[in-house]
Amino acid sequence: MASIMGKVPILKTVYKVPGGLMVVPLVLGCLVNTFAPKALEIGSFTTFLFKQGAMPLIAVLLFCSGAQITVKTGGLALWKGMVLNTSKVLLGVWLALLIGKLYGQHATWLGLTPLALISAMSNSNGGLYAALAARYGDDSDVGALAIISSNDGPFFEMAFMAGTGLANIPWLTLFAVIVPILIGMLLGNLDDDVRQFLKPGVMISIPLFSFPLGAGLSLKQLISAGPPGILLGFLTLVVTGLGSYFVFKFLVPKKFRKNAAVGAAVGTSAGNSAATPAAFAAADPSFASYAPVATAQVSASIVITAIFTPLLVDFLSKLEDKKMASLGRVKSSGADL
Repeated sequence: MASIMGKVPILKTVYKVPGGLMVVPLVLGCLVNTFAPKALEIGSFTTFLFKQGAMPLIAVLLFCSGAQITVKTGGLALWKGMVLNTSKVLLGVWLALLIGKLYGQHATWLGLTPLALISAMSNSNGGLYAALAARYGDDSDVGALAIISSNDGPFFEMAFMAGTGLANIPWLTLFAVIVPILIGMLLGNLDDDVRQFLKPGVMISIPLFSFPLGAGLSLKQLISAGPPGILLGFLTLVVTGLGSYFVFKFLVPKKFRKNAAVGAAVGTSAGNSAATPAAFAAADPSFASYAPVATAQVSASIVITAIFTPLLVDFLSKLEDKKMASLGRVKSSGADL
């Protein structure tokens, strides 16, 4: 049939799109879920793969990536994780804290409350980060997820903004995130053949989990949130994504990084951050009337950052490559002289 119909360069076309290996399946999943959501819920393996498969496939990515981390690069992964996690959280909370301090915790700035700002900006999508780190970074960048995953949830938001003491870090949950990485790392260090066997799984899993990840989003979220929700998404992208890129570039020496663009991969809003306003309302009833609007705006930020963060990372990656090529030409000219 292929010889009759002719071959279609699907993968080559996808690669032409910035961050296409993740962006294209993610956008397709979002479009299907927006206009034909029932098509993905017919059951059995169709639903398992295209609707519910994101988390298991991300676990495959973490396991295969863990196998690529050697004992020598383990410490570097922890350092990169601490740098990016600290950068993401601090850059994500300062604007909300500033507005809350100056105008009150329920004040509105450009249609956004401190509740919406801190809920969307201070945590990151671990699955997206892992995919981008695997595509543009190295094994230690992927391993950094073990630390970055600690911002996934309302703990830091409550600690900085509310200070209620009602939130606790779910240590068992955090440990559960790390287990696939640790097991993969153990097997990869015990047997080089295992490391090589699992290596293709890193890239193969990215488009497979990107579609169901997109199938959890909807363009209706953008419509219901309006311009403030879209603004929130781009604030998260620029302030925490671009900001973390510069922090990463400054604090991680050049010889220990493949591409500084990976720093921008934390410029997302985590999928579960839409539940953070409700968590605040449960802890402090004064937030109850603001939670529904904040939830819609945070949901919009999830969609915006999921689509545009890969584009930003790809742009910065090409910029970094261009600088390196230019520097190489300058050194080569100097050597000729």
